[in-house]
Amino acid sequence: MSVLTIDRAGTTPRSATAPRPAAAPCPAPPRLTQRLFSQRFLGLGLLASGLGLVPWLAVLAVTLPSATRVAWVGLDSLEALGLIVTGILVSRGDRRRALTAAATATLLLIDAWFDVTTASGSGLIEAIAMAALAEVPMAAICATIAWRSQ
Repeated sequence: MSVLTIDRAGTTPRSATAPRPAAAPCPAPPRLTQRLFSQRFLGLGLLASGLGLVPWLAVLAVTLPSATRVAWVGLDSLEALGLIVTGILVSRGDRRRALTAAATATLLLIDAWFDVTTASGSGLIEAIAMAALAEVPMAAICATIAWRSQ
């Protein structure tokens, strides 16, 4: 209960209790800040990976035989697009990242499977290395993003 008092001029009543100061904004909890930082870092990593595939697409377009060029360049283009869009959505915290992450994980696994099953000779070693060191781990990251976004 507040008590009303009259100011010195005797004209305006005011509350005897002091007005509350405006609440200072609370800083974000450390865990939330770390989560947002890691989310942005992950998104930028996916974006960089997708953009890093663009020069590879040019190499494929020049070196592959014409019979298989469209299929391989097309598949790798979809992977690059999926990584770029997923990276942007992850950085923004958009829940639609689950859709692009799941599609990108699928494309990466298909690419690894086709690379390994169609390669021969020294190309087989390269295909296995690319699958084990790049495509399957990236697919696992994308699948994890899709799973945790649900």
